[in-house]
Amino acid sequence: MAEIRMPKLGESVTEGTIGRWLKQIGDSVALYEPIAEVITDKVNAEIPAETAGTLTEIYIKENETVPVGTRIAFIKEAGESGDRETPLVSASREKVEVSALEMPHAKDQDDASRSRYSPAVVRLAQEHNVALDKLRGTGLGGRITRKDVLLAVEQGAKGVKGERASQPSGGGTFATSVEQNPPSSANASSQRAFEPTMSAQKKDASGHLGARDVSMPITPIRRTIATRMKMSKHEIPHAWMMVEADVTGMHQLRARHKAAFREREGIELTYFPFFLRAVAEALKAYPLVNSEWTDDAILIRGDIHLSIAVATSDALVVPVIHNADQLTVTGLAHAVSDLATRARSNRLTLDDVKGGTFTVNNTGAFGSIQSQPIINAPQAAILSVESIVQRPVIRGGDSIAIRSMVNLCMSLDHRILDGFIAGQFIKSVKQRVEAYTVDSDF
Repeated sequence: MAEIRMPKLGESVTEGTIGRWLKQIGDSVALYEPIAEVITDKVNAEIPAETAGTLTEIYIKENETVPVGTRIAFIKEAGESGDRETPLVSASREKVEVSALEMPHAKDQDDASRSRYSPAVVRLAQEHNVALDKLRGTGLGGRITRKDVLLAVEQGAKGVKGERASQPSGGGTFATSVEQNPPSSANASSQRAFEPTMSAQKKDASGHLGARDVSMPITPIRRTIATRMKMSKHEIPHAWMMVEADVTGMHQLRARHKAAFREREGIELTYFPFFLRAVAEALKAYPLVNSEWTDDAILIRGDIHLSIAVATSDALVVPVIHNADQLTVTGLAHAVSDLATRARSNRLTLDDVKGGTFTVNNTGAFGSIQSQPIINAPQAAILSVESIVQRPVIRGGDSIAIRSMVNLCMSLDHRILDGFIAGQFIKSVKQRVEAYTVDSDF
């Protein structure tokens, strides 16, 4: 028998949620074949089988969260006979059942680690009105897990519930796709102030169902996205602007080279890498846009790591092209193709989603011509590239021509950026994409 345990998908990742079992009991499993999807605070991934055989036991249900190292399944290896006689009870699972409130407070617990809450923990605490700073975690370094919150709720959480609004700062933070840049304590305080309002807005779907309505379960990844979007809109004062760019030259350049590019590089030549190149160059010219808000300063990032939004059938992930300013259009095209392919097959690693400093969103791929993207906190701005459309444009004041036009839409953190810098930046992007001609090198 080969046991499968919850993998550790990052240095600070202490638990994972089984999103979906890809194999069922009795199914044959090939070596390294994915058997389950796992969701963490930072990345989604597939758990591969480390041996070939038959899946004989599943211990963890879908949407259940367990600590790293927890036994989740067994595979009977090919040719192996006989059933196990020992009870299939994971010691690590039993350990989770210990009350967080009864655990002695280890003297060497790391306070900083203990006060970092995952989105799943924060959500549960909001739903059940539990004060996280009253709990003692059983996770790594004393970190509070979902089990701790659920157990507190089950036990009535004496002295824990109903006191959140008056509690002093506990330093809670949210894990996001840019976890390495946690929000400031000021942001965390504003989040806590917001929680009672959100709790009051809770709705039970079963009470609103009509005869033709369908109640769709909220998946863990959907809850994570909801938490991040809500946090960004609540903490960041969004402003928005848009410019229109004439990319007829880029359109002609791509048309001229796309067949040869596909044959030479093995991937499609899309418009998106041209825009990424222009954004990276503009960020070097206007570094304030490549920054984030902190407690006492604006942190301008020296490296340019572009986050790109990749939509899957049921989720949104934001992998990162590191040092994007050092890549050509061809290099960026390969980076986009690689990250998008692995994002849609749950093969991104923690490193793939770390360190983004600015996000570019390719909403034009869906035919959109105008959008107001939500900032990927704690970054200072996000730019959406809309669909390229041909339409008549007045040229030189006395003639009309058919041109390839695109809207570039940017949401910005108005604490950091005002209209002047933001306008100069987006104008720089516009000038760079308009500078391409049919004879340009890329």
